[in-house]
Amino acid sequence: MTGPTMTGPIMTGAEPHLLVVDDDARIRELLRQYLTGAGFRVSTAGDAAEARARLANLEFDLVVLDVMMPGESGLEFTRDLKSKNERTVPILLLTAMDAPSDRVNGLEHGADDYLAKPFEPRELVLRIRNILQRIPAPAPSRECRFGPFRFDFARGELFRGDEPVHLTTVEARLLLALVQSPGEVMSREALAEAAEFSGNERTVDVQMTRLRRKIEPDAKFPRYLQTVRGTGYVFKPD
Repeated sequence: MTGPTMTGPIMTGAEPHLLVVDDDARIRELLRQYLTGAGFRVSTAGDAAEARARLANLEFDLVVLDVMMPGESGLEFTRDLKSKNERTVPILLLTAMDAPSDRVNGLEHGADDYLAKPFEPRELVLRIRNILQRIPAPAPSRECRFGPFRFDFARGELFRGDEPVHLTTVEARLLLALVQSPGEVMSREALAEAAEFSGNERTVDVQMTRLRRKIEPDAKFPRYLQTVRGTGYVFKPD
């Protein structure tokens, strides 16, 4: 598939949140760009282990999952995920195998739909929307957990264990923008818009430095709120 190059709109948190899992970085990025442009909020993972880490920290409305991955395959991951009663997130499998037996095998492992490669991007969007319409979506994520922290989305409150960590309004908005898209790089301009303040890139850097001092074990070597040189920042959960 091919897709346009775009930075994507500012997400409000009301958009369906998709997790794209594929070991091919180029395909992951193309899918992220196209699905973001189609109005979805998108996070990505390169394998089943990384996908589990994403699912442990955030709620997703649907998983777009490649079948042929090294290590644990998409079929194995689907069966494992669906075997856990607490995990009802729907799964759309992507695969180069298009024999009827392959499609049946995917559905038998618990997938909600199956799309063969190569595919028309618009068909992928339609299939995702059809799944979301017929399958009740999980309750919207209200918090994110990382390390010893818990961040309440609705209230903009951060806790270390049971102890509250004071955040300014700007710091809370910056953190919300980052944790809602783990692993996705956000530009300084996008962060400033999400945090609803005006200022140059230096202003964003100053606010991020203050936020790191409240979160990072060592603010000089950040673990969670990492800098992407020349671009912006990215949230890296455990």
